[in-house]
Amino acid sequence: MDISVIADTFDAWTDDALGWISDNGDWLFDPLRAALEGTYNGVLWLLQLPPFYVIAIIGALLGWRLINLGSGLLAGLALFFCAVMGLWNETMSTLALVTTATIFALMIGIPLGIVAGFLQWFDRFLEPILDLIQTLPPYIYLLPAIALLGFGPATALVATFVVAAPPAIRLTSLGIRMTPPAFIELGQASGLTPWQMFTKIRLPFAIPSVMAGVNQSLMMAFGMVVIAGIVGSGGLGETIYGAVRTLDMATSINAAIAIVILTMVLDRLTQSAARRTKVGAR
Repeated sequence: MDISVIADTFDAWTDDALGWISDNGDWLFDPLRAALEGTYNGVLWLLQLPPFYVIAIIGALLGWRLINLGSGLLAGLALFFCAVMGLWNETMSTLALVTTATIFALMIGIPLGIVAGFLQWFDRFLEPILDLIQTLPPYIYLLPAIALLGFGPATALVATFVVAAPPAIRLTSLGIRMTPPAFIELGQASGLTPWQMFTKIRLPFAIPSVMAGVNQSLMMAFGMVVIAGIVGSGGLGETIYGAVRTLDMATSINAAIAIVILTMVLDRLTQSAARRTKVGAR
């Protein structure tokens, strides 16, 4: 059989299957979309409730406590600069999208990573799936999400969740497997139950790796921000997408600067938190 015929048959089957799911899955996807958008809107409301300078001060205090005074002042000034550029609402919308998607990714990724850390066969099963997710172009995930959830924040959340989950799964699994054998033997000799072994020995050693997974999930989510703007996600991604379509260079540059600021602030804060947990574990 001609390979092109096989490809055409597969494409037709995929389109028909997706169309059937879209036509008959309203009972599932409509509530899912409402739940995702409701969660996103709730997080956005919390972020937009205080004045911009309150969020900037909180960022400065976190930078001071987690890193040092200079980093805290720089973080606060950087966030303040987003408001000066007139992009504060868009910045908070992007932060809400990234935060919500990352929380969902961690809620699913960390438990899966723990199971994969204990069960080697499950880790081997997940490995090619995670490789595939991280290898495919990110915009691929937008297409089925659009068909099932339509345009809007829900589609952006699903696509960002898919991209952000693999680092959390991988690094959590790695952290569980990195427990020194001597401590495991000590726990067994002490008569610890499996739950005590997990909470008192394995989990403390795994926390630094888990925190590294949190950082990497955030970075992957930020990498999806501009792409998600195509589906009407709101925030800086949609601002950049609209500016590119109208050749508005100034707006696109300002929005790109705001994304860089937000990414760097959260990256430094989570990296510092990961280092602190590593020191605590030692």
